[in-house]
Amino acid sequence: MRLGVLDVGSNTVHLLVVDAHRGAPPVPQSSTKSVLRLMRYLEPSGRISDEGVEAVLAAVREACRHTERSKIDELLPFATSALREAPNGQEVLDLVESETGVRLQVLSGDDEARITFLAVRRWYGWSAGEILLLDIGGGSLEIAAGGEEEPEVAVSVPLGAGRSTIGFLHDDPPTSKQMDELREHAAGVLKKTVKAFSDAPKPEHVVGSSKTIRSLARLAGSVADGVGAQDRRLLRLDQLEDWVPRLAKMPADARPALPGITQDRTFQIVAGGIVLAAAMRAFGVRELEVSPWALREGLILRYLDRLA
Repeated sequence: MRLGVLDVGSNTVHLLVVDAHRGAPPVPQSSTKSVLRLMRYLEPSGRISDEGVEAVLAAVREACRHTERSKIDELLPFATSALREAPNGQEVLDLVESETGVRLQVLSGDDEARITFLAVRRWYGWSAGEILLLDIGGGSLEIAAGGEEEPEVAVSVPLGAGRSTIGFLHDDPPTSKQMDELREHAAGVLKKTVKAFSDAPKPEHVVGSSKTIRSLARLAGSVADGVGAQDRRLLRLDQLEDWVPRLAKMPADARPALPGITQDRTFQIVAGGIVLAAAMRAFGVRELEVSPWALREGLILRYLDRLA
């Protein structure tokens, strides 16, 4: 069957169209994306401004036009932290439904962590054993750990790359003081978060997912040797900490000239790198593997499981 996954996130509105059936990996057919950067439309109260609401509507309308052309059988539309946390989030959801006919499912932070963990587990398989997952979105950082498809621990903390950029990196390029303040803030948040994982077994694989981590790994990472090495991109902490200061010295509009840095991530890639480095340090991780599957693939897999 042909499925469309519509992801209304903090940074982009992304529609992925796949052909999928239970027992096989989803095969991508097309993808369309609108750069949203919803965090820039947040008022001091946390409400999404009128301009931001119009930007959401325009992006969802464009995605709907693509779904019609793609002849999908089922649309799986969802929204994450920006709409989840905004005081007028429900109003925006209702308006999107009345204007476009799309009813967005709002995922909790824990849901995001658990569904992404499912995708990573299926990608790596049972032989991977205990997995620790780090996933950086625009509004939040999801962390999950476990040895089965359902993680034993799954948490979401407000350390997304977009949120961290808006909250701390006010200049372009950011100043050293701003970056230090973000590092200190992230370390403080993660110091409390790590305690929730104190009883979890030592992971056999530490995995990073999300576009931010894939971008950083393509820029600063390496590829493992062996069969299927093209699918095993690695990112070491020392590589990450070497590249983040270099990225930070460049203005945002110059970063897409580098490998892996796309236009939709250029403004928040420095904050994403700082947060990822802080998370790796907090959990004592020196190297992580990069999963090509993340939240969207997890939603597809869960949908197919429920059909069965």
